[in-house]
Amino acid sequence: MNRFIFKSYFFDQASKTASFNYAFEDGRAFTEKVAFKLTDNHNYNRETLDRALFLSFMLVGVSYYKTFPSEDVLIDFPIDKWQVNFFNKVYQEGLGQFAYENGLKKDDLAHFEANAEYSTVMAPNYTGSGTLALQSGGKDSLLTASLLKSKSIDFAAWYLSSGEDYPSLLEFVSPELIISNRLIDRNNLNQALGDGALNGHVPITYIVQSFAVIQAILMGKSDILVSIAHEGEEPHHFIGDLLVSHQWSKTWFAEEMFASYVARYISPNIRIGSPLRCYSELRVAELFVENSWKLYGYKFSSCNVYNYRQGANNKTLGWCGDCPKCVNSYLLFAPFLPKNKLCKLFGGVDLFARNDLIDTFKGLLGVDGFTKPFECIGEVDELRVAYHMAIKKYDYQKLPFKVPESNFDYKLLYQAQNWAPKVLQ
Repeated sequence: MNRFIFKSYFFDQASKTASFNYAFEDGRAFTEKVAFKLTDNHNYNRETLDRALFLSFMLVGVSYYKTFPSEDVLIDFPIDKWQVNFFNKVYQEGLGQFAYENGLKKDDLAHFEANAEYSTVMAPNYTGSGTLALQSGGKDSLLTASLLKSKSIDFAAWYLSSGEDYPSLLEFVSPELIISNRLIDRNNLNQALGDGALNGHVPITYIVQSFAVIQAILMGKSDILVSIAHEGEEPHHFIGDLLVSHQWSKTWFAEEMFASYVARYISPNIRIGSPLRCYSELRVAELFVENSWKLYGYKFSSCNVYNYRQGANNKTLGWCGDCPKCVNSYLLFAPFLPKNKLCKLFGGVDLFARNDLIDTFKGLLGVDGFTKPFECIGEVDELRVAYHMAIKKYDYQKLPFKVPESNFDYKLLYQAQNWAPKVLQ
């Protein structure tokens, strides 16, 4: 068995760069680096930072482990039973879509084993303050920024770049914009693919959040705001008892578990969570129109194809108009925007009128046996409500098939961490 090895991690003070090193027993190796921002006069807590680096080290590994996955992995670092449960969830349920698309089962994926007892000794003297808010240029994070500013709450906007550019609209989100750069080991990943490696989706939200924790510690921040609504709870499939979801690391369960890890193993004085968690995606779209459209309506985008491919130039955001994410966004915004305003995002075209998107709409709306696409999208019942609201309110063209009615309550409030929604209230 060619086992995956978690080799080492290191933070270079001079370059402000974290390095994460991995290998397989056959000698194949990978190194990922992330360049962070650090003011010269800021004294960060080194033990707290080391604990955060370890979390990133473990989570980043999934991107390289997946090339030649096996159930047995080698790790020469202490992990206890709670951490084992956490990392097993990440490497199994977090890779549910990857397993489904590559014909794997839960038993084929990594199984960690405890080699230490839980230590109650927390990183000492972490007394940070202030807010770091993750930004992507999408509707959710821009809504959070708009609501923070409406409450006169100071925050630093943080963006993780995997290339040389970042969305220029972020320069207007906050007076303080922090850019960290993720340097994925593409050369060795491409070499592995050429040698027959597997490929597929990873729990990217967890990886990004772990980098945000590091950046927050380097800046002495205490609150980390991600912008995730009630989403990801509707599974696509099951492989036995293995949940298959594109959005596993965006679920409420995943948020709770990640926040618990940070509190237990990094610092109880660092909070991470979403102030939008209590809202449905449809409600977020409505709030965005009410609070953010005037500033960002024709500058933002939630299209991954056009903007967020690794290494792509995304200085100016846009919409491809063809992918499930674009169609999903169209459905979500249609109840709250007249056709002429929404169509302007997509070259003046009403997406409901495009025959080549009929099958995509059927998948999103759960019609004629079409399956829900693997994307960050709303729930079927939620999107059905959005469609009927839009058709009744505005002059959008009706789809050429019957869309079932739904009693989905898009204003229902869902579970969230007690502190996070209060930030915006």
